[in-house]
Amino acid sequence: MSVVAAAVLLTIKLVAGLAVHSLGLVSEALHSGTDLVAALLTFFAVGVAVRPADVTHQYGHGKAEHLSALAEATILVGASIFIAWRAINHLVGATPTRVEATWYALAVIGVVIVIDVSRTFVSWRAARRYQSAALQANALHFGSDLLGSAAVLVGLVFVRAGYPRADSAAALFVAALVLLAAARLMKRNVDVLMDRAPAEAEEAALAAIAGIEPAVEVRRLRMRQAGPRQFADVVITVPPGAAVGQGHEAADRVEAAVHDALPGSDVVVHVEPQEDEAAIRERAHAAALGVPEVREVHNVAVLDVGGRTEVSLHLKLPGDLTLEDAHEVATAVERAIIERVPEVDAVQTHLEPLSEAGEGRRAYGVDTDAVARIVREATGSAPRELRFLNTNDGLLVYLTLALDPDTPLADAHARASDIEERIRAARPDIADVIVHTEP
Repeated sequence: MSVVAAAVLLTIKLVAGLAVHSLGLVSEALHSGTDLVAALLTFFAVGVAVRPADVTHQYGHGKAEHLSALAEATILVGASIFIAWRAINHLVGATPTRVEATWYALAVIGVVIVIDVSRTFVSWRAARRYQSAALQANALHFGSDLLGSAAVLVGLVFVRAGYPRADSAAALFVAALVLLAAARLMKRNVDVLMDRAPAEAEEAALAAIAGIEPAVEVRRLRMRQAGPRQFADVVITVPPGAAVGQGHEAADRVEAAVHDALPGSDVVVHVEPQEDEAAIRERAHAAALGVPEVREVHNVAVLDVGGRTEVSLHLKLPGDLTLEDAHEVATAVERAIIERVPEVDAVQTHLEPLSEAGEGRRAYGVDTDAVARIVREATGSAPRELRFLNTNDGLLVYLTLALDPDTPLADAHARASDIEERIRAARPDIADVIVHTEP
């Protein structure tokens, strides 16, 4: 229908425009010529797009529609520039104009408007029914034709009223209108060809997955479009102890939900085990150690802060680094963790200089009673080992505690820390206390 309508309009506009010397009508005839080419492009593109996927086009042929729409927009741009150039020449007086706004010219425009209305409506209805980018481009093209025809009609009416340049002004308006439509058309189809994520489809897919019971955690969603079809790659997580069948059942529910939200979509679901805090901590620790200049990593903590996963850690770097160089290393560590552990939203680092090897020698004549008394009060028995060393940093205490073999590690650490704090309070002259616990 579009091809036949474009051919009829091209003929009557060109004949009437040449007969009355109307640039507006001739420009509209040229516009209809581009319509004819565009309609033919669409006709063949839709025929290609509906072909099923094959060995060489495993995602189907849907993007043929977008290539057609892009070609149509390019044709529109060229035609609009030509029309605008002719109209400006007439308006500035560089080219003489002699328009005859006869009654049959007005009648031709009336017929054109009727045809434009019908083909715009038919193309738009088909585009919505089949979700076709090429048919949508046609509908937009024909809609701009309708407005352009109305502008030409207004221009010819003003010519009859004694304003001969109104016809060129109408032609310039048509050119600007078509350029605007072409720009929007090109942007939309370039986005699809460049696999820009379709925002509305992505929101619909996420909303559909969020409504699944029991809830499924989405780790990643990637979407692209080809013609009317949406392609979705979904990564979900299940508990680490879930059986293969449970993971497969969760994937089926996600696939069905996305299909319901986006009929005809192609959905691929990948299932991964959920990672607990310990796994995130280990991966963050490994990522930090992979950065040059990092000598030691400790005190790695994983926190849930308002739904965001944040990691904090202490870095030991060579003591001769400048603060600027150390900051660059810390930045590299933060970047490495976020790249290697995508679940992490933010990283906080604490910088420490790496202690250089020092000299230690046995300290004699040191009063050990206070330390031994603190250990007996806390554990009920004397320390298994107690040594004092003189170092460059001051007096160092090595202390070994014997605890019940069934004591939880967290409790053992807490008791060791308590004893350490008591010793520091009782003996401020001690620089450091190293407490070792054993059964």
